[in-house]
Amino acid sequence: MRKAIATSAFSVALLACLATGYPLSSVHAATATQTPPSGQLVTPNRYGLPDFGDLVDQVGPAVVNISVVKQQAAVDGGLSPDDPFYEFLRRFGVPVPGMPGMPGRGPRISRGIGSGFIVSPDGYVLTNAHVVGDSSSEVTVRLTDRREFKAKVVGIDRRTDIAVLKIDATGLPVVRTGNAEDARVGEWVVAVGSPFGFDNTVTAGIISAKARRLPDENYVPFLQTDVAINPGNSGGPLFNLNGEVIGINSQIYSRSGGFMGISFAIPIDVALSVRDQIIKFGRVQRGKLGVTIQGMDRELAQSFGLSEPTGALVANVEPGSAADKAGLRAGDVVLAVDGVKAAESGDLPRLIGEKRPGTTVKLEIWRDGKSRTVTATLDEMSPETVAEAAPAQGGEDTGGKLGLGGRALTGEEASQLGVRGGVVVERVAGPAAEAGLQPGDVVLAVNNQAITSVDHFRKLLERAGNRFALLVQRGTSRLFVPVKIG
Repeated sequence: MRKAIATSAFSVALLACLATGYPLSSVHAATATQTPPSGQLVTPNRYGLPDFGDLVDQVGPAVVNISVVKQQAAVDGGLSPDDPFYEFLRRFGVPVPGMPGMPGRGPRISRGIGSGFIVSPDGYVLTNAHVVGDSSSEVTVRLTDRREFKAKVVGIDRRTDIAVLKIDATGLPVVRTGNAEDARVGEWVVAVGSPFGFDNTVTAGIISAKARRLPDENYVPFLQTDVAINPGNSGGPLFNLNGEVIGINSQIYSRSGGFMGISFAIPIDVALSVRDQIIKFGRVQRGKLGVTIQGMDRELAQSFGLSEPTGALVANVEPGSAADKAGLRAGDVVLAVDGVKAAESGDLPRLIGEKRPGTTVKLEIWRDGKSRTVTATLDEMSPETVAEAAPAQGGEDTGGKLGLGGRALTGEEASQLGVRGGVVVERVAGPAAEAGLQPGDVVLAVNNQAITSVDHFRKLLERAGNRFALLVQRGTSRLFVPVKIG
């Protein structure tokens, strides 16, 4: 028993040494008072663990609670006389909105809570777009000293989930902003916010990963943390140990609706860029290249002669777009923008979106087995649409070694897609099925060579060898599908 207790005590002391980065040569150093690195507000306590008290005292006053009330339009509502429940309830004398003499439903009121932080002494506040909803919402900002202000929604950018608010006040406490790029995976961070409406709640954790890509989120390289974030924390700041905001807490991964150890924050540099544009222009202006892209995997990289899967593969070029005018074409791989590497496909929308419309950029691309540089003058971001392929009917064997059956595009279908020809997939087997081809896909090219007819498709396959890429139209999207025979 005595030996076990001694071992346990040593383990605790050793853990304290590891937690604070003290040398292992002196176990007693774990309980000593240490001077924090320059600029840091956090010092180890007598147990060797970080004490966030000074940091919270300094940054807390600039963190605000945000409450939102939205009144939706009134509806005459009630049940329709054609609804079977209408007659049932009427027979039993149950009053139903919509019956003669009964008032309809009134306006529907929705309420929400969130967090935010003050970024200027004259009252500019940052939070999430999903916290405030839209400009018709009634937004109230409450400070830690219990003062409340009606806030004006200056602007919202839903692509980055950032909203800028303005309250009528001066001399307000403000946060200091840091640089998310300098943050390191594994370092301590602190979140302050209003989870479930509990003002100025403090939680701490570490940065778990950087530059995380989330589905349908192309403009934000999220910081992933294990800081406890719950409903109401959205829009609140994420601080480093210097008391600087490096992110805005925005999303959580959850199966229950509560915290599960994975939280995501918008890097502060993204938020500040959005803020500056909203204040100056009233909206965010983003550059647009005019391409549809897909990610690169090892199979695709080998098909295009790249030594590693990097860059963004161009699957489609919008006619008349900046990319079209610059000479980009399907099958090009964009490796860098103005010298900044696009390590993965998700980097390209952000690198282009950060540029203002009208900006001329240099694109490093990979084409025909070698690198080259092209210049493009960016358009302004706008919705894009692509014509749908018609459903497949009938068919013939076209695949041979590929294991694909289909038919040629009709002239009308080819015109709708803006191509000379293609093959509509109707059945798949073997390598085609393994590659993920599906009935209804339209194969437009083999190794970036456009298909003009079924016979041409067969000849291209014969020359392609055992490893190649097919350009495929699937619904409204185009993508390259790597195929490996044998």
